[in-house]
Amino acid sequence: MTYSLLLPIFLQMRPAAFDTERENSSIQHGQTLRALGSYLWPEKRLDLKIRLIAALLLLGFAKAVNIYVPYLLKMTIDEFTLAEGLLVLPVALIIAYGLARLGVSFFGELRDLLFVKVVQHAQRTIGLLTFKHLHNLSLEFHLSRQTGGLSRVIERGTRGISFILRFLSFNILPTLLEVGLVTAVLVYNFDYIYALIILVTIVLYIGTTLTVTEWRLKFRKTMNAKESKANTSAIDSLINFETVKYFGNEEHEYMKFDESLAGYEKAAIRSQSSLSLLNVIQAIIICTGLVIIMLRAGQGVVDKTMTIGDFVLVNTYMIQLYLPLNFLGFVYREVKNSLVDMEKMFELMRVNATIQDSPDAVGCLPNTSDIEFSNVRFGYNADREIIKGISFKVPSGKNMAIVGSSGAGKSTLSRLLFRFYDVNSGSITLGGQDVKSVKQNSLRSKIGVVPQDTVLFNNTIGYNIAYGSPGASQKEIQEVASLAQIHEFVKTLPEGYDTQVGERGLKLSGGEKQRVAIARAILKKPQILLFDEATSSLDTHTEQEILKAFGEISKNYTTLTIAHRLSTVVESDEIIVLDDGKIVEQGTHEELLFKNGTYKSMWDSQIHE
Repeated sequence: MTYSLLLPIFLQMRPAAFDTERENSSIQHGQTLRALGSYLWPEKRLDLKIRLIAALLLLGFAKAVNIYVPYLLKMTIDEFTLAEGLLVLPVALIIAYGLARLGVSFFGELRDLLFVKVVQHAQRTIGLLTFKHLHNLSLEFHLSRQTGGLSRVIERGTRGISFILRFLSFNILPTLLEVGLVTAVLVYNFDYIYALIILVTIVLYIGTTLTVTEWRLKFRKTMNAKESKANTSAIDSLINFETVKYFGNEEHEYMKFDESLAGYEKAAIRSQSSLSLLNVIQAIIICTGLVIIMLRAGQGVVDKTMTIGDFVLVNTYMIQLYLPLNFLGFVYREVKNSLVDMEKMFELMRVNATIQDSPDAVGCLPNTSDIEFSNVRFGYNADREIIKGISFKVPSGKNMAIVGSSGAGKSTLSRLLFRFYDVNSGSITLGGQDVKSVKQNSLRSKIGVVPQDTVLFNNTIGYNIAYGSPGASQKEIQEVASLAQIHEFVKTLPEGYDTQVGERGLKLSGGEKQRVAIARAILKKPQILLFDEATSSLDTHTEQEILKAFGEISKNYTTLTIAHRLSTVVESDEIIVLDDGKIVEQGTHEELLFKNGTYKSMWDSQIHE
């Protein structure tokens, strides 16, 4: 009976009386534990398997010795109380008692020492797999998720792994083992009444703890939700620090953050109040059981059926059992929360990337860099088409420009070429290969991109440039920095290339960030260069210097330039004019001016700005 009631703590199962939703939750918890178990028993790591087995053996040794410790104390007391005449110091028993206490501690510490590598390896493996998986997911997924909330899911899930392993392995399981051993000892040495009192007390204690803790979980869930909301709000606000300042909305941000904190405060107060109630109930149950069993043991001493040592033995066993039970509510709640947190992290692992390599995907052919769009249609949503049947070809080594008004679909073409999204119909080929038939890593290794919105890592200028080719030498970094017209600027900085750029590059101007982006794209040494409004934040002089550098750089590349500022595309071999997702004009700069159409209107309006 006891084990059927205690086992749910370990397996997180629910009685049949609970509703279907909770039964489904129990199934999910079981699946989570099984998934976690596979990381604890890695197929190719014999050393970790040996450590796990040794840790479990040491756990058994520690509990066996721990059960024997009170018995040694009983024997010592009996030596004093039952000896006739002069008392003789039971040196051997006292030394044995001390060694047993030391053994419990020693086996426990050795167990933790062996097990820590197993736990940390599991955490590291799961954390790395989650990180890899998130990077393999599509751009659409990341655009729809808030980074702050996502980071909290990963943080809580990883932390939950450690908690689950530590408490399931070294708290709940040992407690179950100890209950069984103590019950057997009491039945063997005394009678079944003592075992019955302990079992009834434990059943009442566990039943009350699980029921009240289950009720309290709603407050904890509210706390977590409010904490995530506050964290996400704070991160979002700090990332957009400049925008907050531009609009003077500090008070708005304070109020929004405080609203989340107020919700957390209210839930935390309710959680603590209910915890205090639970602690009082637990104390009443434990004290009642302890008093009853001590009265019976005391009567046994009076009746000469038990010794003082037996009285102390029973009392010690009771305390020894109840101490770990004091943490049951906390452990149950945290194990359940940890399982929920882990499930959310595993849910991320089960999210399928919308853009995947086909099973027969191959690498891009070498030295082929001509690009062709054939009747391409695409929309981010099914009810709104952005690209409407576009076809064009960029021969290898040529420079093509795509221009048009905002919202015409220019940048969408670059995302399709880079395969952040797949076309709804039509095809995009690179060197005659459909981009859907080649491996994404191979495709993207051929393309160097300078985006319109340049985002830098919170690291040094040198690191951000070298990101185009990790491991590049300082000489290579400086060469591409010179081509991007940023080397002279970096030389004026006190820390040079070791200058920190700040969160998202906030310490650099827009033009400086774009030049860093240009440098790292060149350092990548791609076959195709894609400039998406790459000079939009530069002054006219710097723009002309970079365009001159582009002219030299682009000679050995196929170049696709997306621009709103027409002065950047005058020297292009061919220019495509987009309007409402369609190609309305195509030709060289001179040909398009001669047509006196959309391009000519755009040119005239920009000339007179």
